[in-house]
Amino acid sequence: MDANSSQPLTFYDFLDRMRNPASLDLVRAIKSFIVSFSFYAANPENDSKKLQDFLVTMEDAIRDHPLWVGATEEEIDSAMEGLEKYVMTKLFSRTFASSPEDTKVDQEISEKISLLQNFLRPEHLDIPAVLRNEASWLLAEKELQKINAFKAPREKLLCILNCCRVVNNLLLNAAMSENHIIAGADDFLPVLIYITIKASSHCANPPQLHSNLKFIQLFRRQEKLVSEVAYYFTNLVSAKSFIVDLEAKSLSMDAVEFQEGMEAAREAHKAAGVEASPALDQTATSARQMDPGPSRKMLFRETDSKGILVNELMVGGLSKYPFMEAEPGELTVGDVETLLTTYKDVVLKYTTLCRALKRLSISNSNSKTESPVLLVPPPHTSPPQSEGK
Repeated sequence: MDANSSQPLTFYDFLDRMRNPASLDLVRAIKSFIVSFSFYAANPENDSKKLQDFLVTMEDAIRDHPLWVGATEEEIDSAMEGLEKYVMTKLFSRTFASSPEDTKVDQEISEKISLLQNFLRPEHLDIPAVLRNEASWLLAEKELQKINAFKAPREKLLCILNCCRVVNNLLLNAAMSENHIIAGADDFLPVLIYITIKASSHCANPPQLHSNLKFIQLFRRQEKLVSEVAYYFTNLVSAKSFIVDLEAKSLSMDAVEFQEGMEAAREAHKAAGVEASPALDQTATSARQMDPGPSRKMLFRETDSKGILVNELMVGGLSKYPFMEAEPGELTVGDVETLLTTYKDVVLKYTTLCRALKRLSISNSNSKTESPVLLVPPPHTSPPQSEGK
C-alpha cells in the first residue's frame, strides 16, 4: 500500500508503458539522466537536487504525454512512484552510503548499539510497564529490520511506517484496555528508541541506520515526506540522534552503573571475538525489490494457517534467497555478485543433499541382506556400553 493513500502502486504497469514505442522520448530522458550521474563525483546534496529537479520535469512530461491522456491523479502519482523506484534502483550503488563519512557514522552507531544491547532495559528509558508488550515489540522490530532489503526510498520508508504504526497501535490499545493516558511523543519515542536498539541486535548485518535515513531524506519525493509519514520519519531520526548522543544522564541510570555496563559489554565483545567496528556488509541491500508492505502477521489472522506458514517460510528459510520473487526487469548489474553467491550456495546444498540421499539409499539396500538388529540383549550378556565410554 502507498504510504500516503490507499491506492496500490502499479510499478509493472509503469514498466509496461515504458516498453510502448510511444514512450521512446521518456525512455531516452530517463536513460540520459541515469548515465549523467557517472560523469560527476558523488555528492549527496547535489545528487538529491538533481533527482528532485528531474522528477519535477518528468512529472510535467508525463502529464502532457499521449500515453497518460485522461489519467487520474492516482495514475500520475503511480507513474511517478514507478519512476522514482526505477531510477533509484539503478543509481543505488552510487547514492546509498556514498561517502566515507556516512560509512563511519554507520559503524559508530552500530558499535554503540551493540554495546547498549547488553544492559539497556525498558525501565532505563522510563517506558511504562503497560507498554512493555514483547509481541508488539517483536513485530515492530521485524518491520524495521526489513529496511536493508530494499533499494527504493519509498519502500525503505514503508518499513519505518509499518514499524511506527505497530508502536502507535500498542499505545492506543494500552489507552483503551489499561486506561493509560497517552503522553504523545513522551510515550512514543522511548518505545521507538528501545525497538530500534533491539531490532539491530537481531540483524545479521549492521542496520546502516544513518545511511538509510539520509537516503530517504535526500531521494524520496519531497511532496511525500508529509503528514503521518513525516511524523514517523522524524521520530526515527530523533531516535537515531538520541542513540548517538546517549550517555548516563540520558537514562534513568546512575553514571557509574552506565560506565560499568559499557565496559562489561566491551569485555564481552572482546571475549566473543567481536570487532570494535564491525564491517558493513553491502550485500544485504541487494535483496528483492518487491514492495515491503505490512508483515504477513498483519495481513493474516493467526487462525489462518496458510498465512502463518508463508510468514514462517519467509522468515525462516526463503529470506536467504532474496531473488525468489524478483522479476527480470528489477535486476541490475549490481545484483550479479549476490546472484552468483546465491547460485553457488544452492548448487553446493543440492549436490550435498544428492550425495547424502545416495548413501542413504545404498545403506537401506544393504540392510535388507543383513541380520536384524537385536534390540533386547540375550540372557547372561552385559548390556551395551553407552556411547563415549
